[in-house]
Amino acid sequence: MGDASNDNTGTSAEVGQARLGSQLGLMLQALRASSLGRVLLGLACAIVLVVGATAYGQIRLNAWNKSFFDALARRDFHAFLVQLGVFAVIAGVLLVLNVAQRWLVETLKLRLREALVRDLVGRWLRPRRAYWLAHAGAMGVNPDQRMHDDTRMLCEMSADLGVGLLQAAILFVSFAGILWQLSADFSIRIGGVDHPLPGFMLWAAIGYALAGSVASYGVGRKLIQRNAERYAREGELRFALVHINEHLDGITLAGGEPDEERRVYVNLQDVLAATARLIVGHVNLTWVTAGFGWVMVVAPILVAAPLFFAGKISFGGVMMAAAAFTQAQSSLRWFVDNFSALADWRAILLRVAGFRQALGAEPATASGESRIEYREGEPGRLTVENLQVDTPNGRYGLREREWGVRPGERVLIVGAPGTATTPLFRALAGLWPWGAGRITHPKGEAVFYLPRGTPYLPRGSLREVLAYPRSSADFADPAYAQALARMGLGHLSSWLDEPRRWERELSLDEQLNLAFARLALQAPPWVLIDDAFGALTDDAFRRVIAMFAVELKHSGIVHIGRMVEGRDPMFSRVLHLVKLDEAAPGTASNPSRRDSATVR
Repeated sequence: MGDASNDNTGTSAEVGQARLGSQLGLMLQALRASSLGRVLLGLACAIVLVVGATAYGQIRLNAWNKSFFDALARRDFHAFLVQLGVFAVIAGVLLVLNVAQRWLVETLKLRLREALVRDLVGRWLRPRRAYWLAHAGAMGVNPDQRMHDDTRMLCEMSADLGVGLLQAAILFVSFAGILWQLSADFSIRIGGVDHPLPGFMLWAAIGYALAGSVASYGVGRKLIQRNAERYAREGELRFALVHINEHLDGITLAGGEPDEERRVYVNLQDVLAATARLIVGHVNLTWVTAGFGWVMVVAPILVAAPLFFAGKISFGGVMMAAAAFTQAQSSLRWFVDNFSALADWRAILLRVAGFRQALGAEPATASGESRIEYREGEPGRLTVENLQVDTPNGRYGLREREWGVRPGERVLIVGAPGTATTPLFRALAGLWPWGAGRITHPKGEAVFYLPRGTPYLPRGSLREVLAYPRSSADFADPAYAQALARMGLGHLSSWLDEPRRWERELSLDEQLNLAFARLALQAPPWVLIDDAFGALTDDAFRRVIAMFAVELKHSGIVHIGRMVEGRDPMFSRVLHLVKLDEAAPGTASNPSRRDSATVR
């Protein structure tokens, strides 16, 4: 993970280059392409109908105000009781509509999240996409947060804000007509002359809301960037805690708890500092929103009072006009009341849309940087032509410029200490495109990759671990027991159907042996190994030799590593990785930024 300054720069760049329209377009594109597209459209239409019906009910309730308060003013008890009955009917219908709207909105949030997460995860887990993104700078930092917390908040806030905006628009259109009708013949007397001002109450509501919106935007516009920064810092803190939890053995054995505590506190201080800046922005915005809110206590009566004192409306009419003004003005004040939430939503949209856009892009390369060309060729042949791999330490390549592997062949690639064997492995696997040359993989034939270090063991049963990434149903039951026995893991056969965290249950030797047992089970036509033989015990090494002669006798195998005496089994050819000329300035800058720690 990059340092805070780098990530903050990335966050600022995201904020500065953001385009709301294009980001919303990306999200709508994802939803339209989803299998839930019709469900989402149906929910949206149902919400529009319910909101429209609710607005009509509120218009009826507003008209009820005049009759109810006029009955009070006349002391007409019978009319008073009648109007109470009318209120009970209107309120009952509105209650049903409110409950229906709540269910529809919450269901919309749920389906929006399902559709968006499916879209992002599907793009993220395309072949090699997640790896490329992880080495693409700030955008690849903490993708789990963008797909989990950010998408959840984006969907929930989008539904709430969207429905709120729809309600505000419909209510304003509905009550604007009432305000205009009530003040259609309003006039101001200046110097003994009446100056007509038709629709005075409507213009007063618009002016009041416009002033509040401008003030809110001026005070709170920095909240978008501050929210985006806070989410980035929160992601770093969570990553630090997860990282510690995943490496407790090493930390405990090294006595590194104080050092890890210091690192967590540094991340915590970054979160607190970002949150403090956000708090200041919210406090400043509260001066505006709360101030305009308190004025609204008397503003409707003050606006309707001239009509009442002029004798143009009754007391009930005043209450009706005040209620209509409150509804219209509240609709217009939607931007003011929700500016803080809008800034938060805008920051989240920025992160999710930017992440989705990055998932659709090819690995970034600097200007003038060369790329390795990847192709699919005829089955039964893996070929490499003029391959060069760029690393922070220079450019590396094979002394043998053109070479290939056929089924059943064993090829060993060796390099002097310090040569880039791991970047070469990743280049052959299609993970490291920085360099030059051409790699042609056999079309339609699987390649099994065994990287350096502790092998990846997915969550699930041991049967699923051995079959990964294929389905466990692809292999017969005896095949699993035979594969385990091949690598001396027969004692695990009784655990085949038990889901466990195998990286904690098994020793490092057992985990490596399990990776080779997976290889024996699947017997792929092509195998690419990054220096795994040196970590095997003598017994495990002998078992691997036997596997090469039996289960993998028809597989083409490329092993990248060192020449180890007595451990170079059955290799028909030996190729040599050497350092070429120094990389041109800027050529190795991207690889350095992406993965300098893994170059060997």
